[in-house]
Amino acid sequence: MAMTAKTSSVERPSDKNLRRLWRLSVFMRPYRWQVAGAVVALVVAAGTVLALGQGLRRLVDDGFSSGDTQLLNQALIILLIVVVILAVASASRFFLISWIGERVVADIRRAVYDKVIGLSPGFFEVTRVGEIISRLITDTTLIQAVIGSTVSVALRNILMMVGGIVMLMITSPKLTGMVLLVVPVVILPIVIFGRMVRNLSRDSQDRIADVGVYIEESFNAIRTVQAFGHEPVDRADFSNRVEDAFFTSARRIRARAWLTGMVILLVFGSVGIILWIGGRNLLSGEISAGDLSAFVFYSVVVAGAVGAVSEVIGDLQRAAGATERLFELLDSKSSVTSPADPLPLPVPPRGAIAFSNVDFRYPAGAPVKALENFSLDIAPGETVALVGPSGSGKSTVFQLLLRFYDSQTGAITFDGVDLRKASLEDLRQRIGLVPQEPVIFAASAYENIRYGRPEASETEVRAAARAAEADGFIERLADGFDSPLGERGVLLSGGQRQRLAIARAILRNPALLLLDEATSALDAENERKVQQALEKLMVGRTTLVIAHRLATVLKADRIVVLDHGRIVAIGSHEELMAEGGLYAHLAALQFDEAALGRHVDEPEPGLVGL
Repeated sequence: MAMTAKTSSVERPSDKNLRRLWRLSVFMRPYRWQVAGAVVALVVAAGTVLALGQGLRRLVDDGFSSGDTQLLNQALIILLIVVVILAVASASRFFLISWIGERVVADIRRAVYDKVIGLSPGFFEVTRVGEIISRLITDTTLIQAVIGSTVSVALRNILMMVGGIVMLMITSPKLTGMVLLVVPVVILPIVIFGRMVRNLSRDSQDRIADVGVYIEESFNAIRTVQAFGHEPVDRADFSNRVEDAFFTSARRIRARAWLTGMVILLVFGSVGIILWIGGRNLLSGEISAGDLSAFVFYSVVVAGAVGAVSEVIGDLQRAAGATERLFELLDSKSSVTSPADPLPLPVPPRGAIAFSNVDFRYPAGAPVKALENFSLDIAPGETVALVGPSGSGKSTVFQLLLRFYDSQTGAITFDGVDLRKASLEDLRQRIGLVPQEPVIFAASAYENIRYGRPEASETEVRAAARAAEADGFIERLADGFDSPLGERGVLLSGGQRQRLAIARAILRNPALLLLDEATSALDAENERKVQQALEKLMVGRTTLVIAHRLATVLKADRIVVLDHGRIVAIGSHEELMAEGGLYAHLAALQFDEAALGRHVDEPEPGLVGL
């Protein structure tokens, strides 16, 4: 299995600063009081640390120098009070910031999922599902760490740095001027290496997404992988992707290590030189011992703050990249949406369908039209079979009726209302779909059948299962209708999955049934039972069938023959056979005269191409 991942259709901006983090404020706005409390605690904590420097100056000048024990005691009491305030403020800051981080990320995940699940199928044709999963999990986890910790650390140290510089100027303007001279020398490597870290962080996130895509694709196709003995190739391919992710991350780590080392060297080297100058000033009597002690304290605070900011700048830039990726999803536009003021569909629904001169080409760069000049009227309660070679447009008709896509030209109406002018929710509530490959979720039988009508009662679920001949095998499961069915219904056979999907459609009780040969996966005995159940369900309701079996074709009111997206013939089985066109040719490929003369209730082999 050669695995080639689709590239994302989303263009990535080249913005190389932290402004994208500001977009997270939208999610923080509902928690403004918690944010305000965290900011207050942050300011108090930073202020108390800065107050320690003044306490140290007073302790040295008024306590040690004067030899007054009372002053020394007062200085200690003030110091302890400041420490208590610092502890309370720091604990409050930690709790509030961490809570905000968890809450905001939960909201982001919900918002992204809510947005993506409503996007049209065309979006998923050009966007890798594994990449979406990576953004929802990996990127949001990174943002949680930044909001719940890194931002707090950055703000705290910025306050400490600014406040420390102010206190340095108050303590000794001369020495502070020397400190400010080295600031450009420190800032320059932060800008250069910080930009490099951000670019490498984005590349690292992309490589991690590639790993996630490969895991999802290979594990979802595990039976195919193992059946073809492809495990060694997949192990090697996966190892290459993991190594790519590692080397990209290693480059980011190396750049960040250089950034951290250079900042520490420059900052603390500069502080050491300035303190040497301050020591000479002390010896010459230009400043007091307390002033020098306070200056040393504030120098260490400022140096530590600059070092801490340089340490977290990489995390902030990684978070900016993650924010960019998440907002790309939130900013995505669906090609199919409900109108702002939808027209109501008639109640009760009749199930009248009309295609008028429809042309459609799939948006993912399809070279030819899937449907061309397609016009078809289907009366309420009519059963119409769609037949034709593979790629003739049969499934496209279903997808346009469900409004997964909109046609480029022409119009499609449901009960006289243009699909584009109706609410998507109202339209799809009137349609029941039974695909050829049914989707079974990793939930109980109850939840799977109730999928289209979550409010249905247990009695209704059981009745639907009974009508689809599914109640027997469900009751034999370990916990009956409460039994988990495994991922993708792995605990069920193909025929059982099909009957479960039919029960789901029966419970929905739609006005329009779309059947992609719903009995194709069943054996002869179960096919007869399910066919009888479907016939009862089809009475009085419009049914559109993609037909692969002769029994389905013969029971249809009309047969529509498609070829290359065009209708080439419409009629009954007898009429189309008499014409001797494409339908007769396809039938002749599979049936001899004796087979064509069988009674319609007898099991028939598959009709190739129909």
